[in-house]
Amino acid sequence: MLYFAYGSNLNHFQMKRRCKDSFFLKKMNLKGFRLTFRSKYRAADIEPKRNSIVPGGLFEISKSDEKKLDVYEDYPVLYKKYYFLYYGKKVMTYTMVKKSTFKYPTEKYLNVVKRGYKDCNLEKKYLKKALIPLYDKKFTMS
Repeated sequence: MLYFAYGSNLNHFQMKRRCKDSFFLKKMNLKGFRLTFRSKYRAADIEPKRNSIVPGGLFEISKSDEKKLDVYEDYPVLYKKYYFLYYGKKVMTYTMVKKSTFKYPTEKYLNVVKRGYKDCNLEKKYLKKALIPLYDKKFTMS
């Protein structure tokens, strides 16, 4: 099964420890979404946004890996599964059930995500943009 990681699961060490059968295939961009952080856990989430992309990692995972991810992601309470097609193949990712307001991630969590960006050779500008929620909102000084 194909799995798209965009948060802490980009970290190859963490992903391998959690999902022993997982195999990193390649980096990819999920179009029509943007990255944010929310919930009491201050964790990564994605939400629909036109003309935006979320960089991430495409992994091959086993059924037992998926079960372990379900537990880690607190599925179906905190996250639900979202499926999309990538070159005709079905890909699974997780997205938060409750879309609460932006919450800045903890330093520890953010460091795991940053390491994942490095592991997957992703552009950090998207992560930086996600950490400044007002970045793409137009506002004027009065």
